[in-house]
Amino acid sequence: MTEPLPGRPRRDAPHPPVFDGSGPPGWAAMTGHGWRRLHPLSPVVRFGRAALAVLALAGLSTTGLIGSTWPHWWDVVLAVLIAVAGFVNWLVTRWTLDGVTLRIETGLLRRDSRQLPIARIQAVDLVRPFLARMLGLAELRVRLAGSGDADGRLAYLTEQGAEMLRARLLAAHHGLDPATPEPAERVVTSVPTGRLLGSALLSSIGLATVAVAAAVAAALSPAGLFGAAAPLVWLAIVCGMIAWRRVSDQYAFTVAASPDGVRIRRGLLGTVAETIPVARIQAIRMVEPLLWRPWHWCRLEVDVAGNPGREGEGTGAMRKALLPVGTRAEAGRLLAITLPAGPAPVLARPPGRARVKAPLSYHFLAAGHDPALAVAVTGRLRRETTWVPLAKAQSVRLVQGPLQRRLGLATVHLDAAGRHVRAEFRERRQEDARALVGELAALSRSARRQAAQAPSHAAAVPGPERQAEIV
Repeated sequence: MTEPLPGRPRRDAPHPPVFDGSGPPGWAAMTGHGWRRLHPLSPVVRFGRAALAVLALAGLSTTGLIGSTWPHWWDVVLAVLIAVAGFVNWLVTRWTLDGVTLRIETGLLRRDSRQLPIARIQAVDLVRPFLARMLGLAELRVRLAGSGDADGRLAYLTEQGAEMLRARLLAAHHGLDPATPEPAERVVTSVPTGRLLGSALLSSIGLATVAVAAAVAAALSPAGLFGAAAPLVWLAIVCGMIAWRRVSDQYAFTVAASPDGVRIRRGLLGTVAETIPVARIQAIRMVEPLLWRPWHWCRLEVDVAGNPGREGEGTGAMRKALLPVGTRAEAGRLLAITLPAGPAPVLARPPGRARVKAPLSYHFLAAGHDPALAVAVTGRLRRETTWVPLAKAQSVRLVQGPLQRRLGLATVHLDAAGRHVRAEFRERRQEDARALVGELAALSRSARRQAAQAPSHAAAVPGPERQAEIV
């Protein structure tokens, strides 16, 4: 049984009422009956970057910096074809909202018609790429319960129209009047720019960029190998672009708590406003790289229930950054919002004979659980702490290799949705591991029943911070 989103009606609740379009000025124009098209400048945003990239490559080929295997006039023809494809895509795309369902139709040769029930909406995100911001446009992404990435996209609407439509969808989902203001959110933390730049510099891609730049400088020196400078320059550009994109995407990263879940706003040139429903979080991972530890920084990631496959087949999870870089205190405040309330489980270390199996990482291994949550700590250079709510557990496995059998040890895996989402109880005593498998399976069944029977509550109400104790 699917767990209802906190603060929202269950799936078996009556459909939200259909409103007549009354509300703020311009409301009826945005949400009345009838088919509508996207903004006429949408093709410029969606396909303009590709056309500009083709023209830029054509300009570089004329200067001799890069080679070209076809006549230069083909570059112009390709740019024109991209522009025409963008116009045709806009022409065959339309949408409508009748108060119960959002319908989106697109496609010329292969028609794609989607009906998104408002009662199943999990989140409505606003995305504003740089070019869209310059033109005053925004993309609306709608995600439904039990699905993966955006189920419906409207790219692009005016910023005011996108915000009004988002408010309309959320109000209809809650069964509220469209004129009702959206519930207030509470800012939990934000990432300072200096810390973000420092974390990027101390990352693998940041160090690679610095190293390649130093190699370029050495190659261009009088005593250097000038012929090796060209490939190094391209490598430095690629590394620099990757590092810049990471900083640009996470710029002004702000996390807020609301009745809908955890809201994230980020971006420098292009901005993203997204919501992560707490009910869809399968696991949380705190990563502490070696170079970040002197500053006591960490990264917090969440695995969100989704479907990475095609056409809604299979089960999986998507990994998102809940905090790109922050202190343990900031991570604790976010954990208090996203994890089941209660005291932190006590973590136990493996027995002494596990040093033979894991001599380097033995002192960093720990794991524990309580009736609602499992916690595991692994890693030496890149320490990871994983929290998996037992209500989200998919399976419990016991793994025992040849050396573990000789030492009387075993590892227990608690799997959540996705291929690599799990908490590992590494190097446990063999008899303890077997008992742990049955105990975790029973606790997971009990936790799922309690979660299914629990009344809806606001996701923004934090519980106590979880500080695990290792014994």
